[in-house]
Amino acid sequence: MHGFIRKESDLKIEDAIYDEVIDAGKGWMRVLYPGQSLRIIDLEGNQAVDTLFYDMTNPEDHYGAVTTIVMQKNIYLTTGSILRTESGKPLLEITADMTGRHDTLGGACSSQSNTVRYGHEKMYMHNCRDTFMLLLANSNSGLTKRDLAPNVNFFMNVPVTKAGGLKFDDGVSAPGNYVELKALEQTMVMISNCPQLNNPCNAYNPTPIRLVIWDPA
Repeated sequence: MHGFIRKESDLKIEDAIYDEVIDAGKGWMRVLYPGQSLRIIDLEGNQAVDTLFYDMTNPEDHYGAVTTIVMQKNIYLTTGSILRTESGKPLLEITADMTGRHDTLGGACSSQSNTVRYGHEKMYMHNCRDTFMLLLANSNSGLTKRDLAPNVNFFMNVPVTKAGGLKFDDGVSAPGNYVELKALEQTMVMISNCPQLNNPCNAYNPTPIRLVIWDPA
């Protein structure tokens, strides 16, 4: 699987059990149970949605970027991709995708990375790592800062250059595009709707997303 596999979802909004809009810069945390589906909707286009996943039967076994990439033989995620833990356990499957390529390599922005990439004066700016830590501090999940792990950047465009470097390019999504994931295990999902103002992935304009959840049919 090396290309974009465009697939619309059969799920209908009126059948959903949960529907919420998350503003840019805000966080979201919730457990998905086996068979439940989560749709992440890019409301205005090219918004980066930094997302972490944890196996709640063994929270130390979080989403593993390297394991996922190696087992699917593709550095990008799209329809049919299985998101795996570091041990190789399947956590979620992407069952629908209207964008076709989601980043697994770029990581989450932090005060430190903002400083390195964009200048020391950017250190004060809000970032995804801070959002994740705030979510953990206000949760009863038992997870701590030490449990922060590799993340997926949904809708984010990070091509790999011929020299093996990463480029943060203009996004490839559009208003209303979505990605939909089906939980295969009891999975904690933690989202930072990225506040990044310094790179073109979200056109320097962070925007809201919409999250919708369905129970299994």
